[in-house]
Amino acid sequence: MRSTNNMVVTTVPLFSKYILHFSYILTALVTAVIYLGTVIATSFLNPLMNARLRKKVFVFSNFLLTLFLILYYLSNSISVFIISFLIGLAYGIILPNIVTSASLYPDQTGRERLLSIYSVGLSFSLVFGPTLESYLLKIISYRTIFLFFAPIGIIGFISSFFMEFPENKRETHGKSIRHNSGLWTSILTITTYNVPFAALTVFLAIFAETRFQVSRYMAYLPFVFFFTVSFFVRIYLSIRPIKNIRYAIIIAPAITVIALILFPFLPNYDTFILVMMLLGIPHGSIFPLSTIEISRGSSIYERNAINSYFYSYNMSLFMIIPLIFAAIIPYIGFEKTFAILIIPVIISVAVIIKKFWKDDKIFGVNKSML
Repeated sequence: MRSTNNMVVTTVPLFSKYILHFSYILTALVTAVIYLGTVIATSFLNPLMNARLRKKVFVFSNFLLTLFLILYYLSNSISVFIISFLIGLAYGIILPNIVTSASLYPDQTGRERLLSIYSVGLSFSLVFGPTLESYLLKIISYRTIFLFFAPIGIIGFISSFFMEFPENKRETHGKSIRHNSGLWTSILTITTYNVPFAALTVFLAIFAETRFQVSRYMAYLPFVFFFTVSFFVRIYLSIRPIKNIRYAIIIAPAITVIALILFPFLPNYDTFILVMMLLGIPHGSIFPLSTIEISRGSSIYERNAINSYFYSYNMSLFMIIPLIFAAIIPYIGFEKTFAILIIPVIISVAVIIKKFWKDDKIFGVNKSML
């Protein structure tokens, strides 16, 4: 799922820009439509379904995912918006249910290790997908690439039948969990990375082609280095789960800020690769930290609803940030636009420190690991 998801959200902008010849705004808009579908599914559909219905819709969504990959190959400047919205709906069903399944392990240490292993699985697919795509782009176009990922979608569809959906009759839905501290700390934590990552997902390869005048293969290659570093960070966290996550909440955003500040001063493509590798460190750590915060701050009865709202917020960032980014680019350029993304990162960390820093349930030491 994550291999195809990353391929879609990073390739649709390139397909829109270079095959359909969209403007920066339209390129961002077609990507935003994907996340609009995901937001609708995670906010209004998934939280309200019981486990049995979610299982059926989950399997069906995996089937549709493969179909939509094929339809992208056939799409034009109008149908690409329709397909993008529908594939977003499918991802909105699939994503939160996978992480909910991973977070239901009863033992805290085992649960946090399993969530880290789940993140490793995501990272492996994020290395595999861009590596495969970088190779394929040497010989095929941005349009044809969708067909080569359809078999991965078929594997996901077959695997979906084996996903566990435990029936939970006391499951909490709706507004009752919206003041949950686990939800809010995870939202603030993920903001420190997903604001810049939302912009990078859409505009990284376009920035590389524009700034360094490299081929489409070289423009997409930084994703491989970026996700490889993230992959190894998550392997480390799965082997040695963090005992006290307060330190990580400071260190990871600090690395993000440093990397973004360097964007206006990049002298060459090789330095750009190094900065992307640096950004792989917070990418590898922030998401597992957020899921651990949810698992520490919520009961199993709240888990599905909180994960759904958490993903809804994430997808909202990926819908809105690229549009804002695209609107700013013509005035100050790519480099400075990347640099100003440090503002929400700093604000989010400040709010965590002010409102939640003393919450030992979420940020304290996992005593079972001592």
